[in-house]
Amino acid sequence: MRGDGDGWVRCAAGHRHWGRNGAAGLLLRDRSGGADRVVLQHRAFWSHQGGTWGVPGGARDSGESAVQAALRETGEEAAIPPAAVRPYGLVSDDHGGWAYTTVVGVPRVPVDPEPIGGESEDVRWVPVAEVPARELHPGFAAAWPALSAAPEPFTLVVDAANVVGARGRGDGWWRDRAGATAGLLDALAPLAAGLAPADLPPGVTAGPLDLLLPRVVVVVEGAARAVTEQAARWPVELVAAPGPGDDAVVGAAAAAGGQVVVVTADRGLRDRLSSAYVGPSWLLGRLAGEA
Repeated sequence: MRGDGDGWVRCAAGHRHWGRNGAAGLLLRDRSGGADRVVLQHRAFWSHQGGTWGVPGGARDSGESAVQAALRETGEEAAIPPAAVRPYGLVSDDHGGWAYTTVVGVPRVPVDPEPIGGESEDVRWVPVAEVPARELHPGFAAAWPALSAAPEPFTLVVDAANVVGARGRGDGWWRDRAGATAGLLDALAPLAAGLAPADLPPGVTAGPLDLLLPRVVVVVEGAARAVTEQAARWPVELVAAPGPGDDAVVGAAAAAGGQVVVVTADRGLRDRLSSAYVGPSWLLGRLAGEA
């Protein structure tokens, strides 16, 4: 219920915190075009720790995830629409019975933050190098050294035809390629909810992030392209190859930016990639019931 998280609580250490269900905020970082900057909020002077700088955020409502809360609060305080943000990692500061989760994200489109709602004196892009010079909220100041070391986003590009073949185990998947691909997408869906550092493929780093939220791009070709008619069913991005699937995989990987890993066992495709790659066994080992 909206607003039922508002209120003060005490953690196991006896400290007073805002948010009956914990709290969350968004660290929006833009490294594009040679820039390296983050959105910071100058807190209203009447508020708790007023006059300091930190990230937009606030109390989590019941039934609300940290990502949902951080995006909602950022919309309410900084006029940044949730759809304009791609969250890609979480850092949790657990005080025992109360936790603050920082959601790290990048802009999907150009973002022009502005203070709204009365809780912000100012909201602006601040160069990363200038952040320590500001009067920071104590909690954000303590977290900043780790947060500033957060890696770039992680994109997983899946060669669906190759993975479906590896997953098929002789079950006749080739007779219904669209159906077999839909089954793979069903199994892939939980992956978008996050990967712990121990579950990441070789070469991908989590840095200080407790959980990475990968962007999952699945390339489909031939008869399997029929799954795109149900694209809204899965929390992944579907790319329908107009021609050879390998060309679309190479293009998707090259366009992704950040940390990119392609899932394929195709040696010819691997030779064309400038990004890292892993075999289908890595991916299947992380899907429910596949190990």
